[in-house]
Amino acid sequence: MKTNSPLILAIAALALIFSPARIQAQESSTIDLLGDNLEQWTMDKAGAWELKDGVLTTSDKPGGYIWSKEEYENFEITIEYKTSEECNSGLFFRTDPKNPVQGGFEIQVASAGIYDGKHVAGSLYGAQAPTESAGKPDGEWNTMTLTANGPMIKVVLNGETIVEANIDEWTTANMNPDGTKNKFKTPLKDLPRSGHIGFQYHGHPVWFRNVKLKQL
Repeated sequence: MKTNSPLILAIAALALIFSPARIQAQESSTIDLLGDNLEQWTMDKAGAWELKDGVLTTSDKPGGYIWSKEEYENFEITIEYKTSEECNSGLFFRTDPKNPVQGGFEIQVASAGIYDGKHVAGSLYGAQAPTESAGKPDGEWNTMTLTANGPMIKVVLNGETIVEANIDEWTTANMNPDGTKNKFKTPLKDLPRSGHIGFQYHGHPVWFRNVKLKQL
């Protein structure tokens, strides 16, 4: 009697795929970057950021950036954020904390309606505008997912895919592929493909929660 029939093999394969151990391993591959404390982070200014009830925000003495201690290369990160009035902040990635303006990338976090073009919420800051303005009003929680995989950058904001970019197309310093100027003294294709995750304080309160990262 054969024991390795296609049906039996298929059942065994399904059992392996949906086994508790495999499901647990998949879940454990997602990193909660906030958790119960800020042990995975470092600040430009001590005490400038604080974590309360799972929400990261600026303290009563705010200032500067907060950075992940670890560096990440290819990943998917999902965050929830909300803004105060006329808020300007950012989700930095693959960034050198010693040179955040020129040494990495930024996805714009900002109040809806205060900027246009390549500075709208969800844009690849200064490099590619979102296809639409998908940010919610100040005080409401937004959900943003950033995927960085090799040269491919994708941003989904509140369920809408608003940026799909190939940074290998940025071949010239201070210039975007469409001919417009940008701030980068180094072509985007030559910037590091690995670096730190960071959030920015730029003069207005901002809140983040449920910061989850999965390495690809």
